[in-house]
Amino acid sequence: MQTLMQFDGIASEPRWVAVNDGVMGGRSQGGPALVDGNLQFRGELSLANNGGFSSVRTVGQAFDFSGATTVVLRVRGDGRPYQLRLSGAERFRGIAVSYGGEFATRAGQWVEVRLPLASLEPTVRGMRLDGPPIDQTDVREIGLLIADKREGAFALDVDWIGLE
Repeated sequence: MQTLMQFDGIASEPRWVAVNDGVMGGRSQGGPALVDGNLQFRGELSLANNGGFSSVRTVGQAFDFSGATTVVLRVRGDGRPYQLRLSGAERFRGIAVSYGGEFATRAGQWVEVRLPLASLEPTVRGMRLDGPPIDQTDVREIGLLIADKREGAFALDVDWIGLE
C-alpha cells in the first residue's frame, strides 16, 4: 500500500478546508483540524434553509493515482455514513465533476475502509452523471462529506489515507 497522508503536520501534506451548505444558504457547520496525528472532521449538520451537508477537502496539491485500484482510509466515526470525494480536471457544463463513494463507520471504533476507484460515481452538485471517468494521473482534490439527512453533531477521525 502507498500512503498518501498520515496527518503528521509535515509541509508536504496538503491543506484541508471546509465547504459547507452555507454556499447555498444552509446552516450546517463543520471543518477540519489536525490533532494528535489525525484529521478531525467535526461539526453540526442542519437541514434548515434546504441545507444538509458539510465537507472538507484538500487544496493546493495534485495526486497521481496511476496504477491504484482502491482508496483505503483508516477512520473512527460516530456510526453515521460519510463519503469520500475525489475531483480532477473533469468538468460538466463548466462545473467540476466529483467522484464519490459512501462508507459506513462504527461509533468509536477504528476501521479500515476500502473504496474501489471504479465504484466511485461521478456527480455534479448531487446530480449523477454517466461519465467521464476520473483521470487517475491528475486528482486535484480529496474530500470527505456528510449528507445523511440527519440533523445534529457529527465526528469523523482519519488516521491515514492510502492507495492499493
